Amino acid sequence: MFINFFDQLKNEGVPVSLNEWLTLMEALAKGLSFSSLTGFYYLARAVLIKNEAHYDRYDLAFAKYFQGLETKEDVIEQALELLESLPDEQPAPGNRSPIARLDVGALRRELEISLKKEDNEQPGPKWAATLGMSPVGHAGFYPGGTRTEGTSLNYSAARVAVRRKYRDFREDSITGVRNFEVALRRLRQLSTKTEGPKDELDLNGTIDATCRNAGWLKLVWERPRRNKIKVILMMDSGGSMDRHMRICTRLFKAAHSATHFKDIKFYYFHNCVYENVYTAPAIDDKDAVQTEKILRTLNSDYRLIIVGDACMAPVEFTDPGGATFAYVEGIKNEPGQTWLKRLFRRFPRSVWINPYPASSWETIHGAETISLIRKIFPMFELTPKGLELAIKKIKR
Repeated sequence: MFINFFDQLKNEGVPVSLNEWLTLMEALAKGLSFSSLTGFYYLARAVLIKNEAHYDRYDLAFAKYFQGLETKEDVIEQALELLESLPDEQPAPGNRSPIARLDVGALRRELEISLKKEDNEQPGPKWAATLGMSPVGHAGFYPGGTRTEGTSLNYSAARVAVRRKYRDFREDSITGVRNFEVALRRLRQLSTKTEGPKDELDLNGTIDATCRNAGWLKLVWERPRRNKIKVILMMDSGGSMDRHMRICTRLFKAAHSATHFKDIKFYYFHNCVYENVYTAPAIDDKDAVQTEKILRTLNSDYRLIIVGDACMAPVEFTDPGGATFAYVEGIKNEPGQTWLKRLFRRFPRSVWINPYPASSWETIHGAETISLIRKIFPMFELTPKGLELAIKKIKR
């Protein structure tokens, strides 16, 4: 049953096992979906999805597979005609719904009356103030009712899936600053109890020492465990990176608001790192900092994160002077690849984060320079999953 839905889930990348699928079939056999598509939506999600990061993929698969099952205006008429043609049989008393259902004729009469009414000022048990249990109206829950005018507020399963309100939980796309903040929090390396001054109160030790001191207060101090990680964040600015400005701004905000790093430094470059990097994204000479100075003054225990699309003309990467295309007196004008290799040698725990998806790295314009840079730096895509892998790489 629903084997094509199983295939659709697999196609969308939802990790569904056969055991979970058989469990769902068992739940359906016991009627836990209550013969409702909405019930099936929530039941299948509860049984099959183990991680909220897959909710959006599930919604996509559900919307594609059950597309077209929305209730349309003519469906109601067809259903009413079908019900009128059925023999008049009363269900057993024990099987009746806790909410009484009107017969088809009564429902038609109620509907006609309600449509003819122009004045509904007085609330009553028939239409207003029925807590959604009126058989005719809008935004209610009556099991056999008909909606009149307005839009549905109690979405059907297919509409819930189409709304995709769980897209923020995906691991393969960035949707907000929170995604970056969560990833950066994983970049921790706590100091040991033997490092640093004893400037944090040891509450348990103080209580123990005070008790042993006949109740006279005796303060005990300890060395706190602080994050030792120091980070250099270099971001490509301008040119082809303009299309990624929004997502890079989110990363910058998340990194700038991070308070758990021992030290974090921000620099900018255009296309590739050369003799200078810059402290502002405008790439202005007044904000220039010599790359050689960074190599000379910062220790090798810094983690280097470079963010850029790595797309440029090959000469910008391999030729002396790079993007400047001119010799400037007093500057070495060495190729960009030379400076990148120096950065990696100085900061061996380094990664390159690319806003383009990894699936396009070999085909997009700039694939040649992407390949060259990947030979120097481990490259990861700018997604929650890619950031997680990058953090693991430089945390070692």
